[in-house]
Amino acid sequence: MGWTLEQAPSMEGKVVVVTGANSGIGWEAAWMLAKKGATVVMACRDPGRATEAKERLLQKVPGATVEMLRLDLSSLASVREAAGELIQRHPKLYALINNAGVMALPYRKTEDGFEMQFGTNHLGHFALTGLLLPHIDGRVVTVSSVMHRAGRIRFDDLNGEKSYSPWPFYGQSKLANLLFMSELDRRLRKAGSPVKSVACHPGYAATNLQTVAPKMNGSSVMEAFNNLGNALLAQSAEMGATPTVFAATMPEVEGGDYCGPSIVDVWGPPKKVGRNAASRDEVVASRLWEESERLTGVKFLD
Repeated sequence: MGWTLEQAPSMEGKVVVVTGANSGIGWEAAWMLAKKGATVVMACRDPGRATEAKERLLQKVPGATVEMLRLDLSSLASVREAAGELIQRHPKLYALINNAGVMALPYRKTEDGFEMQFGTNHLGHFALTGLLLPHIDGRVVTVSSVMHRAGRIRFDDLNGEKSYSPWPFYGQSKLANLLFMSELDRRLRKAGSPVKSVACHPGYAATNLQTVAPKMNGSSVMEAFNNLGNALLAQSAEMGATPTVFAATMPEVEGGDYCGPSIVDVWGPPKKVGRNAASRDEVVASRLWEESERLTGVKFLD
């Protein structure tokens, strides 16, 4: 049958931050963690959508302890402000789940001038993790994708200013997530820290992530196609969130582990899974870390 939420240990007394918790696998992971007793901080860009998401969560898990935090990962100023507010509220955190993301967008830049996918999916989370890490005593969970296999870190064109294509740059951001997880794990071990850096992916899960880019491009045909794919081929968003909860809670998950669906990396209950050689390249991971520090101005675990 595979892993189910009932097998997760109690999270009573633990504070867990979930970025992008207003929809998709982020929301699903948030209610599951709340059901296990965690205090869940829903870190979201849109306060209105976050309020509605919190109300839905409380309907599903009455009596849960849930908070909201405004966080726009495409703005380093917002990341710093959110981190400061969170630390004031909770000097001690159990886990940070770096879940929020954008996928295959037409070319856009963040407030700080980074390509939107790289800036949001990787750099925003890199900065947030660095600012919060001294207050985390459990885990940093970074959500990647099977698309990391199509990624390549373009150090000569990280922002897509020379040449841009939505899917290759999405792949770059998801590969960056895994390289960051690995380098963070290496540095935590070197520092003798008990904190675990792990990663996960949802497989093919039916969420609104697949329709954002078609809507931005004004392509009703692609939007309909993606909706059909979600209906016919994808597992539910709830199932897609189980690797996140597995990675965040299970004792057997160690630093450096990668968790995902058990059936051909696409569907089914979660387990530890493999990843490609590019995501384990220590030279590239170290260089990406240094470049990320330079770009964000956030330095940690030297």
